[in-house]
Amino acid sequence: MQFLFIINPISGNEDKSHLLRMVKAELKTDDKLTIFKTTGENDTEKIQQQLKKENFDRVLVAGGDGTIKLAAEAMGENALPIGILPAGSANGLASDLDLPEQPKKFIPIALYGKTRKIDAININDELGLHISDFGLNAELIKEYESSSLRGKLGYAINSITTLFQSKGPYEFEISTEKESFTKKGIMLALANSKKFGTGAVVNPKGKIDDGIFEVLLFKKLDLFEILKTLNEGKELSSDFVESFPVKEVKIKTQQKVDFQIDGEYCKAISEVNAKILPNKLEIAVRLG
Repeated sequence: MQFLFIINPISGNEDKSHLLRMVKAELKTDDKLTIFKTTGENDTEKIQQQLKKENFDRVLVAGGDGTIKLAAEAMGENALPIGILPAGSANGLASDLDLPEQPKKFIPIALYGKTRKIDAININDELGLHISDFGLNAELIKEYESSSLRGKLGYAINSITTLFQSKGPYEFEISTEKESFTKKGIMLALANSKKFGTGAVVNPKGKIDDGIFEVLLFKKLDLFEILKTLNEGKELSSDFVESFPVKEVKIKTQQKVDFQIDGEYCKAISEVNAKILPNKLEIAVRLG
């Protein structure tokens, strides 16, 4: 097999050389590995150039959700199977797919594992893989990206500052296939899966391959309900969050609100158009 191995050297604040060594040790004799390291400059175009040079069988991605999104967007309509090596500050997609956390277990899956088709969301002509949102969480990610603290400790410390500085609640105008309405909340999420990258379960009913996604409106700051998200299976109160299953949605705000896609801060915006893309990606998920 021919593999294109996309490595994000700075994701998760950890060196990836050990992953590269382990991948090389796991390869079969006739396999070929082409390595591409992201730099943050024209990565999409450079990956596309690499894809044109060889007939790759699979793309390996060592990084977080943003790096997987980068690889998927670079492949476009000619998507190859993706093998995920979770190595970001937040690995929401890997967590939602129940991939192992230990390299010696997830590397064989990434290389040779059976694949599964999953949906994605077109969000203002960008690809969303698991959860994107307006408001509080996007504000947290903005603070985190400008901080020198990385990993889950960085998220925890920055969350304290963000909670005190949040500009919410916000007013959201929501138009689905069936109805239009206005709601207020501290955060509005587009959820294709169950979990944030931190592992917090915010959409217990979410399925990543059911042809729909959920619009989640978080109405207020509630510490008890936030703690419940850390325990899978806990049902969140309807006073805390409302869920609207959709295939397509348009969201408008009166003011520009911070927005993020899959853990990557975008910018403050006032309008989002989102539509489900069924069976968009093929991900290696298990051996055998």
